[in-house]
Amino acid sequence: MKSLGKIIRSVQAFGRELSRKGVAVEPRFPTIGVALGGGFARGMAHIGVLKILEEEGIPVRLVAGTSVGALIGASYCSGLSLEDLEKVAHSCRFTTFARWTVSRYGLASNDRMVSFLTHTLKVKTFEELRIPLGVTATDFNSGEGIVFHSGSIIDPVRASCAYPGMFLPIEIRGRYLVDGMLSHPVPTRPLRDMGAERVLAVHLKGTWAKGGAPRHFFDVIGQSFAIAQDAMASVWRSAADVVVEPDVAGFAYDDFKRAGELIKAGEFAMRQAMPQVRKWLEAPAEAAVPARVPSKIRRTAPRPVPMPAD
Repeated sequence: MKSLGKIIRSVQAFGRELSRKGVAVEPRFPTIGVALGGGFARGMAHIGVLKILEEEGIPVRLVAGTSVGALIGASYCSGLSLEDLEKVAHSCRFTTFARWTVSRYGLASNDRMVSFLTHTLKVKTFEELRIPLGVTATDFNSGEGIVFHSGSIIDPVRASCAYPGMFLPIEIRGRYLVDGMLSHPVPTRPLRDMGAERVLAVHLKGTWAKGGAPRHFFDVIGQSFAIAQDAMASVWRSAADVVVEPDVAGFAYDDFKRAGELIKAGEFAMRQAMPQVRKWLEAPAEAAVPARVPSKIRRTAPRPVPMPAD
């Protein structure tokens, strides 16, 4: 019994010593997710947003993307640096992704995106990404929103970018899929489902019409999407903590040649929103684990959305 009492007293003394010196603990920051909305060439503004977040040391743990947001999100999450992304943006044109075709389903095919993504992405599957990613698309027949989290990245991104009327639908596992903007204009809710505790939404707000009659077919489609997005705004905004809206109203749908200006628009809008985002990191809860040097972002495994087979 004396030996047991001696052991207990030693453990108690050790505990008091630790309490006196204090045990270093690391802060627990909230899981931050970024939702990148659609907007075709205007999506280059997303690069500016990500650039400022990285410069400010904001730990982005999750990304979800719709349409061009899926394209840029996939590139970033695969491991491309912001410098590399900017170089890619400056080299892109409409024909980088698309080729005109004759079809009753659309005016163009985005099959060139296969080659583009194959050469651009650092990895080719969701499971290999350095940051977990959700890619949205819409089932053409049911209108159901689909969110991809697993398997090959390339076809889901193509489906997310399949702008109805312009691009042909993409068939994946027996389902014909079109642009994710129809179901998730800004994919904030998919981010919540992936586990995001704080959601930064990037909305590429701006009308396509210049006033008066539309100039061409693309104005009709683009303005129709803008109207639909405004009607759905309350849905995705309700799942966002901060909404960033780069000023892209003066840019055309295919203004790839103005990538530099679009990136600057994203940078400016994100800087304006930084005071709100910094508050997320001001008073983090303490994690009950010893402090250690932060390691590489740990990849979680988001729940995959099942899709029926043929």
